[in-house]
Amino acid sequence: MVDAEKLKDVINNSDNIVFFGGAGVSTASNIPDFRSADGLYSETSRVKYSPEEMLSHDFFMSHTEEFYEFYKSRMIYKDAKPNEAHEYLARLEEAGKLKAVITQNIDGLHQMAGSKTVLELHGSVHRNYCMKCGKFFDLDYIIKSEGVPRCDKCNSIVKPDVVLYQESLDTNILQESVNYIAKADVLIVGGTSLSVYPAAGLVNYYRGDKLILINKTPTPYDNRANLIFYENIAELFSKL
Repeated sequence: MVDAEKLKDVINNSDNIVFFGGAGVSTASNIPDFRSADGLYSETSRVKYSPEEMLSHDFFMSHTEEFYEFYKSRMIYKDAKPNEAHEYLARLEEAGKLKAVITQNIDGLHQMAGSKTVLELHGSVHRNYCMKCGKFFDLDYIIKSEGVPRCDKCNSIVKPDVVLYQESLDTNILQESVNYIAKADVLIVGGTSLSVYPAAGLVNYYRGDKLILINKTPTPYDNRANLIFYENIAELFSKL
């Protein structure tokens, strides 16, 4: 608890905090992460492709039906609710302490918890667009579609607004994230192994001396952190 008190002090004494999070933020909401022992990538799947392959742009274009089978069953968690981590961050923002949440997650739980400034590096399952005419579709449209979702206006394929492997991150969101991190007094990084680039490289833009890492396992940036917690972020934030 000593370190938790230290963290509380850091947060209490700052009004320029930025949070950068990954899949571990949502595991307490029963959304599996990717790389842990019971994560998405460790599943023995009946299909002949790896999750990385199935979540690639090439696979989406060439095996659209199989992509959607996997996507609907493994990437969408419609009933998931925000956990203590999401709610705590929303309260920090409301109190004027937290300037932005930068997330690698696509579940929309930060917004559901009440966070307003959320930069989604990898997009969101809640936004979907026709690849031809650009018409917007919500998550329910995707869930209720039989097979490949098609536009009700022009019948073209509807694609989720999520960044697949082989696709680039949105440069505007990336630049905005860099700006927030570079100006931050405190940077809290949670629920991410910091192994996926370019997102992981964002930590390099932090210039302050209050880098806080919260993750169940070590990360390549541990030697640069001022406080490290090897635990579930929702459990840690519930203590605060």
